[in-house]
Amino acid sequence: MRHHILAAAIVATAALATACTTGTGTGSTPVSDSVNGKQLTFIPGVSGDSFYLTMQCGIQAEAKKLGMNVDTQAPQAFDPSLQTPIVNAAAAKRPAAILVAPTDATAMLPPLLRAKQAGSAIGLVDTTLQDTSIASTAVSTDNSAAGAAAADALAKLVGEKGKVMVIAFQAGASTSDERQHGFEQEIKKYPGITNVGAQINDNDPAKAASIVSATLAAHPDLTGIFATNQFAAQGAATGLRNAGKVGQVQIVGFDAGPVQVEQLQQGSIQALIAQQPYQIGVDAVDQMAAALTGKPVTKNIPSGTVTITRDNLAQPASQQALYKTTC
Repeated sequence: MRHHILAAAIVATAALATACTTGTGTGSTPVSDSVNGKQLTFIPGVSGDSFYLTMQCGIQAEAKKLGMNVDTQAPQAFDPSLQTPIVNAAAAKRPAAILVAPTDATAMLPPLLRAKQAGSAIGLVDTTLQDTSIASTAVSTDNSAAGAAAADALAKLVGEKGKVMVIAFQAGASTSDERQHGFEQEIKKYPGITNVGAQINDNDPAKAASIVSATLAAHPDLTGIFATNQFAAQGAATGLRNAGKVGQVQIVGFDAGPVQVEQLQQGSIQALIAQQPYQIGVDAVDQMAAALTGKPVTKNIPSGTVTITRDNLAQPASQQALYKTTC
């Protein structure tokens, strides 16, 4: 593979329809009169995350176009025990629609099923459920493809040789599992690279830093790390800094929040796999509007990613992919 594999590239840009489709996934839908005044509740995976804030900006902007009202309720941690009561409280108010990023593919199914039975249409964003039949639509990054893109980027950074590891952010979270799986399958294509395994940091940067420290003790010749979300990447960079290994061990991070971009500019992270949360929010609102008015709905919409490096950070495609801190 040539060096330009790390240039900004859309991994998967086309919305793949697995059910009936209309023009409702484009950000311009003709059903605004029908959904005018309807309530939509957005329940992200965790508060204070620039990925979900950027998605919220897309949701609010598109809902405003359609005349829908939006309220957002987020758990303080990416934890189904914290998200479940929020779903239950939202369901009790019976909004027309609930857009949710489930924090566990299994544990969040019962409360969301109850919300649907109470009369709210359900849409999934970012993460998913083991049984998606309760949802009108699911809009998310193609995380397996994104994990594969991370593997290719890291392979190039380490010269297609050496030892690499994965820091997965949470067991049971569909996005974490899919990114890890995509990476592990793709990295097998590089015979000179040994994957020493994956560890889970539970969305805790400090734990990710400790994982890196322990892994370096066991594998002092470690050459690369794939961190599956921004908290894992942030902690991995801290761990390398503490070990005096910044620049010696390459990091491919996931997400493009302000902290990750700063670390990229400083050279403690070498590449970022940026999602498109704003567009995910727009598409999800459009599909829910279609569902609420009996129009055809696209059941699954995979979103693309952009690979960002210091070399291409100033390019328009990279700048557009950076996450927001305010709307």
